[in-house]
Amino acid sequence: MSYKLAIFGGDARYIEVIHQLKTLENTELLLIGFDDLEFNATNIKQIAYQTIQPETLDAVILPIQGIGDEGIVEAPFSNNNIQLTTNWFKKLRKKVPIITGVMNGFLKTLRDELDLSVYSLMSRDDIAIYNSIPTAEGAIFLAMENTNYTIHSAQITVLGFGRIGQTVADRFKKLGANVSICTDNEAEQARATTQSLSAFSLRDLSRIAAYTDILINTVPAQLINSDLINTLKTQTLIIDLASAPGGTDFNYAKERGIQAILAQRLPSIVAPKTSGVMLSNVMKKLFESIEKGDRM
Repeated sequence: MSYKLAIFGGDARYIEVIHQLKTLENTELLLIGFDDLEFNATNIKQIAYQTIQPETLDAVILPIQGIGDEGIVEAPFSNNNIQLTTNWFKKLRKKVPIITGVMNGFLKTLRDELDLSVYSLMSRDDIAIYNSIPTAEGAIFLAMENTNYTIHSAQITVLGFGRIGQTVADRFKKLGANVSICTDNEAEQARATTQSLSAFSLRDLSRIAAYTDILINTVPAQLINSDLINTLKTQTLIIDLASAPGGTDFNYAKERGIQAILAQRLPSIVAPKTSGVMLSNVMKKLFESIEKGDRM
């Protein structure tokens, strides 16, 4: 008896996820939202959303960005609309694992109301750390593409020194940049100092920003507001890596003629294959853990 795993939509990372998961023994992959692609494997079926039977599924994989507030699934490889309604989730068998990248309000509500078993990948430390590598490389790519000077000797300020901030700072420093960290977290300040980085509190940000060439934000709060933007040089580049809507007043930056980039989903853009392998490895471990009766 095969294990039925339905994958709904997803970006370029999920192409590699599919290739990796098709190797699982006794597993049938049901793909919804990949009409523009072809997969040559006997255990892969591309089906229409309307024909799927939720009560027959053993697991569900949703996109990394989750689903919309009305259950809309983003499927860039299909022209068909996909909407997962409350009634659809009600038909799932109890405790069927639902894997998503981000768990938004709609899915959280359904989880609580229907007692669904939802697993959020992006809340896991291992995923966030793995993800920080292509994110940092993507930030470097954006910096090189949107400036006319070398990263070497450039003044880089990174807001936040969590899992992404640490990798971003490390990669820019290794390219010879002068990297400063701004955070109010004392442990993060100490960690930055041990890595020979300049560490400051957020109250020093205006002073630091005045001589910053590239300002990189990793904090999901609007720290780069109009007051801060007024202290920046007009040539300063802002790269905002925080989750949407970011932490920058983009409209005001545009008014001042300062380039500000909301850099979303960099792993899917700069390294979809590597990111897909990483995601599938974690998914496999998660399935093994669920099978053993553990919660991760």
